[in-house]
This record gives sequence, C-alpha cells and structure tokens, in this order.
Amino acid sequence: MPHKKIHAAIKKHAPKAFQSSKEKFHFKYPKICLLALSIVFAYALFSNGEVSSFVSKLGSLNIYLCALIAGILFSFGFTSAFGIGLFFALPPSNLFLIAFIGGIGSVISDLVLFKTIKFSFKDEFDELKKNSIISKINLIVKNNKHVLLRHYLLYALAGFLLAVPLLPDEIGVTMLAGLTTIKPSFMVTISFIIHTLMIFSLLYFL
Repeated sequence: MPHKKIHAAIKKHAPKAFQSSKEKFHFKYPKICLLALSIVFAYALFSNGEVSSFVSKLGSLNIYLCALIAGILFSFGFTSAFGIGLFFALPPSNLFLIAFIGGIGSVISDLVLFKTIKFSFKDEFDELKKNSIISKINLIVKNNKHVLLRHYLLYALAGFLLAVPLLPDEIGVTMLAGLTTIKPSFMVTISFIIHTLMIFSLLYFL
C-alpha cells in the first residue's frame, strides 16, 4: 500500500520527526472517548420514538427479560448508557420488580468482572493515577496506618463508583477484588443492594 511505504520512508529517513509527530498525535484516552461516544449514541437511539414504542409494547415476560438485559448492560462502562436507555424505555408497570430484576442483571456482570479480574480500562486509569490530584489522594490513603480505616475508605469509594450511573463498574469491582478479605458472596450482596436502589431511584425520580 502506498501510504505504508510513505510511513516507512519517513520513519527511516526522519526518525526524530516521526517520533515527534507520533507523540503529538497520540491520544492517551481512546476508551474514555469511546465511552463518551457510547453515551451520545445511546441517547440518540432511545430518543427515537419508534425504538421506545417498540420496547414499551413488549409483553410482560419480555419486559422483565429486557430489565435483566438492561441490568447486565448497566454495569459495563461502554454499555451503561444503553442499559439506562433501555430501563427508561420500559413501561413503568412495576418499578420494584423491574429494579429487582435489573439488580440481578447487574450482579451477573459484576460477578463476571470480579472473577476474571480483566478490566478494559486498566491502562487508562494507570495514566490517570499520574494526575497530581489522584496522586495526592493515593498518598493520603497509603500513609494512613490504620488498616481498617483504609479498607473502609476503599469500600466507600468502590460503593460510590458502583452506584453512580455511567461510571464503569470495572473500577469499583477492581478495588473490591484488590481487598483480599472480601468474599464473592459479600461483593454480590453489595452490588445487588446498590444497583437495585440506584435503578429504582432512576426510574422513580427521573
């Protein structure tokens, strides 16, 4: 391909210029950018009256199946906006049951994340750790010799990350998985309570 030959020639004969242009145009946070684009796309999709009308006309069994799928999508960073959009498209026939089933779906996602310990955002959050504010927070936590207090701070922060919509659960679950004393059953309980309450709050108040 012609462009590949040009690329190779520049790299060979002008390595400094090549490296300089590579650093200049290198984008550090492509996944976070994709996360923002997924939010825009999900908003555009569920703003379409035909999509919302189709979801709202599903039978009761299909509605609860959609609630389970929405709960699963709700927990993953790139699909969280689609999960929220699907929840809002469901007819508000039984908010308690929809939130309950959605909470189960979110638990399924978080349990998969917890078990695999493979998170798509790890490299970019390593970059974010270099930020001065994040570094200061990490320093304060690390310098605290009270182990229980440090664990409580991590639990609180992980719970906050799990609770806030559109923030990927990958971060909160990563923090919980890093606490060697936590059991999967306890993580499942935390995840279910937080997500069920959050889904119900979203559907009831918005």
